[in-house]
Amino acid sequence: MDNNGCPGSTRWHVTDKVVDEALRFVDRVARQALAGRGAFHLVLAGGTTPRALYERMSSLQTDWSRWHIWFGDERCLPAADEARNSRMAYVAWLQDSAIPSAQIHAMQADLGPEAGAADYAAQLRDAGTFDLVLLGLGEDGHTASLFPGQGNEYAVADVVAVRNAPKPPADRISLSARRLSDAQHVLFMVTGKGKRDAVGAWRRGESIPAAAVCPAAGVDVLVEPVCMEASL
Repeated sequence: MDNNGCPGSTRWHVTDKVVDEALRFVDRVARQALAGRGAFHLVLAGGTTPRALYERMSSLQTDWSRWHIWFGDERCLPAADEARNSRMAYVAWLQDSAIPSAQIHAMQADLGPEAGAADYAAQLRDAGTFDLVLLGLGEDGHTASLFPGQGNEYAVADVVAVRNAPKPPADRISLSARRLSDAQHVLFMVTGKGKRDAVGAWRRGESIPAAAVCPAAGVDVLVEPVCMEASL
């Protein structure tokens, strides 16, 4: 068993080239999924490092018509708000992508946490297991919009309504850790020395939200060396 009773393993990959390695990881998993199931279901994360990855996605040689894009979480803001994860991904990559618009599944977060969560749960009903989930790690150990102390990472539901998030905006929507774990591959991208404490807590087996994402195959963590210094 791994941290916090997770049946999978946590594989730490220390690298100065997190985005380069992430791009190769996405390419490999996409090829496997397209060959195996004829489609590639990818869950996107928000944040600066994922954005740098998305800006390079168009360099991949792939059949974009068989890609399906999902989101791990969203802020309850108007659809065009630049602070939304979907807007960031659209500007960085998706607006110029050949992925069919009907296969880009944004969260209707402007409906509010509860209604938006219900809407996204309905969208996910026939999605099946994700091929790859991309995630980040917050300085407090949060991932997606699953924050410490709220307990929603243990929700049975696929999608959770988040109120009173410690980071603005307070209202959000997030996939639960259980649904994020329903994946063939989960890849965390961790950069910046501000993540040292969170990385240390995770490696010590503390119950941070990120550690609740535990697919049977385990998770891979691309992490900069500076994040690992004195982390144990």
